[in-house]
Amino acid sequence: MNTDGRLVPSEQAVVSVFDRGFLSGDSVYEVVRSYRGVPFELGAHLARLERSARLIGLGLPMPLERIGAEVQHTGDATGNPESYARIIATRGSRELGLEPGLAHDGRLIVIAKELVPPPPEAYERGVRLALVERRRNEALDLQAKTGNYLNNVLAMEQAKARGAYEALMLNTHGRITEAASANVFLVQAGALCTPPLAAGILEGVTRRVVIALARGLGLPVHERDLVLDDLFSADEAFITSTTRELVPVVAVWQGELERPIGSGAPGPLTRRLLGEFRDRAQRLSTRR
Repeated sequence: MNTDGRLVPSEQAVVSVFDRGFLSGDSVYEVVRSYRGVPFELGAHLARLERSARLIGLGLPMPLERIGAEVQHTGDATGNPESYARIIATRGSRELGLEPGLAHDGRLIVIAKELVPPPPEAYERGVRLALVERRRNEALDLQAKTGNYLNNVLAMEQAKARGAYEALMLNTHGRITEAASANVFLVQAGALCTPPLAAGILEGVTRRVVIALARGLGLPVHERDLVLDDLFSADEAFITSTTRELVPVVAVWQGELERPIGSGAPGPLTRRLLGEFRDRAQRLSTRR
């Protein structure tokens, strides 16, 4: 655990009960994973952290270069073969009240722990999503990755109650947005399709890498509005996130009905892109 540039055991790490991140979700965060001990796409994650902070008017407590160094330092200190790191910047402690000007002493926290990826069968057999009633929260700027995450928590709760691996969320217009903690892709007639940012999604770092890989392979990529008919007529589907890479989706629960996607098994394009993604991550990790 790293608090404001100081390594401490997790049991000794403390945050004031008056911290706005704790009281109001007034914070921004990023999640980074490592390959061979090297944080993957760290620059992209830090750039998004800075953008998120700017969108909510939060000043980061230290420069990005220093934050990056603290992430690496914290991961190295764990001694883990591979690490998951969460970077959290809060507006700091405050008097009780909503005005941002009441805050002071912004905090920077880096939590590093051993990476626990999905089990191999998630990639070999695929997973199931559940279409949830809860809509994607459009009250905040959706390009800001903030600590105000309750809507996604409740969506995941609904999905788990259905026995699904993840939630699938629509926007208020009934279009597909994303999973509770992942971006969504479909494969239709050899083309890769994913909702546009305007549909109400966070621009995932892994999402961006996958799009670049697909275009590098000469595959058509369409960022366009997607509806449920697109999902259920797709040849393949998968979700992407930092810690899970690309996970095949083989079925979706819609109410009490489990509807298969494509053949009901992980598809060839999903497998190919996962292989390309892992090859890229391993290549970049040798440049330390």
